[in-house]
Amino acid sequence: MPEHIKMILRHAIYGGVIAVAFVGALLWMNVGNLWHLVTHTAEGPLALIVLTVLCWITFGSVQIGIRIMMMASDDDQGGGTRAPEALTRRVPVQARAAHRH
Repeated sequence: MPEHIKMILRHAIYGGVIAVAFVGALLWMNVGNLWHLVTHTAEGPLALIVLTVLCWITFGSVQIGIRIMMMASDDDQGGGTRAPEALTRRVPVQARAAHRH
């Protein structure tokens, strides 16, 4: 498997661990009476799975993005030109407005 794919999967798993911990903390602290809703309704387990998967996608994407942004290699070979910026001068302009009745 290519190294970059391994890196993406590894950081997606890191995000998944964070997501599971986050959902666990939500349940443990009973935010919005979530523990009661999950344990006392028929749709509770499905809602818990959906919440966990969506948090996994979110936190996994954040972890992958952070890792990519922190990569040390810079693929840019140079910057822009060192041409001086044009100095602009403000010129007053007259504008006519329609008179309203």
